[in-house]
Amino acid sequence: MHDLLLKGGRVIDPGRGVDRVADVAFAGGRVAEIGPDLPAGEARDVRDVSGRIVAPGLIDMHTHVYWGGTSIGVDPEAIARQGATTTLVDAGTAGPANMAGFRRHVIEPARPRVLPFLNVSFPGIFAFSEAVMVGECQDMRLLDARECVRVAREHADLVVGIKVRVGLGAGGSSGIAPLDIAIEVAEELGLPVMAHLDFPPPSRREVMDRLRAGDVLTHCFRSFPNSPAGADGRVREETLAARERGVIFDIGHGKGSFGFGTGRAMLAAGFMPDCISSDVHTLSIGGPAFDLLVTMSKFLVLAQV
Repeated sequence: MHDLLLKGGRVIDPGRGVDRVADVAFAGGRVAEIGPDLPAGEARDVRDVSGRIVAPGLIDMHTHVYWGGTSIGVDPEAIARQGATTTLVDAGTAGPANMAGFRRHVIEPARPRVLPFLNVSFPGIFAFSEAVMVGECQDMRLLDARECVRVAREHADLVVGIKVRVGLGAGGSSGIAPLDIAIEVAEELGLPVMAHLDFPPPSRREVMDRLRAGDVLTHCFRSFPNSPAGADGRVREETLAARERGVIFDIGHGKGSFGFGTGRAMLAAGFMPDCISSDVHTLSIGGPAFDLLVTMSKFLVLAQV
């Protein structure tokens, strides 16, 4: 006897190469059977999901879920239920100073899996709110490469990369230096970098040219002045060169990090993002990002215009 039977949905599982209309049966909290016309009499709960998508739990590549420990963090349990996500990649909310607290008080108790990028700045994203906004890379004294390497190794079973936020907002007058330090740390650890770029300086080209194969450029469809496409809609040469080099382009929608005009231009040029992520945090969870499902839905609309 199955506990739950979903009838007639479009089943999409990229990992198994599945994309077809089928029924999905669950037993004991796991998928028990996938197939056409599974008998409804063998399930305690039967639901008609015709016209809807049935998929494995989603992975949100850019979130901020150090809830209660930082002003930017949202509750991972709540956002996982809201966005149908079972794995949340935290994009550098915690730094070397508070990674242990993030692990003990949020990551380990959370039902969804949380995989953190470690912020190269010692305190992580420590002042992010409507009232107070101070970039963690504005003071270079907060960036200690050796301390970042030490803590990343201490939590090597969790840390999946090094996060750095550069630009006028996150880095003030620090320019490209925080990215150079983050790359040096990542090379020492054999990990990728996830780079945020808000407003110049540094320039888009400076950041693009430094990123290596496997590194992630998040907020990749920003509007001017850091749009990956020019005013004529053509994809900029440094953007194309970065993709050819193996840089990963991640949406990271957030509050002000995604432009519909840029999205339309990039899709029209045949340049698809490698990853759609929400960048959900305290200032974007109530809109415009909301969650991963809403962010994905925007791309369904863009693909039709």
